[in-house]
Amino acid sequence: MVINLDEIFTNMKDEIILDEDVIFDKETYHLPEIKELKSIHLNAKIELDENEEVILTGNLSGTMTILDSISLEEVDYNFSEELDENLEEIIENDKNSIDIIDILWQNIVLEVPLRYTEVTDYSKYSGDGWRLISEEELKVKNNPFQALIENKKEE
Repeated sequence: MVINLDEIFTNMKDEIILDEDVIFDKETYHLPEIKELKSIHLNAKIELDENEEVILTGNLSGTMTILDSISLEEVDYNFSEELDENLEEIIENDKNSIDIIDILWQNIVLEVPLRYTEVTDYSKYSGDGWRLISEEELKVKNNPFQALIENKKEE
């Protein structure tokens, strides 16, 4: 996503408005945790700040398909990231254009949750001598882990 910066450098415009969908090359931009990116939209602007530095501000939003932490099924996770990036470091001296796709990718990677689940019924997650319990069950008086919780509080 190459942006020509001539208009703001020559003061023809105060800002460059970006309101478009973004597509990432699957071979270049790949992260095992992200199974698919859908509907990525950039609504931002590029402008010069008071120090004459090129700044990108706005919002990057979309949907990523990731694995549910409990069921290991693919689920859609919506994200929205506020952008506030200084672009000075990546502008080449002899060119008045910039490719911001790497910056957008870095912001998406920051939005990948460490754990995410849509599971609400824990009853089907059990085995021989074990079962998955919810946070609510953990607080109940008949909790099999109550003795461990009490010991932890005493320490």
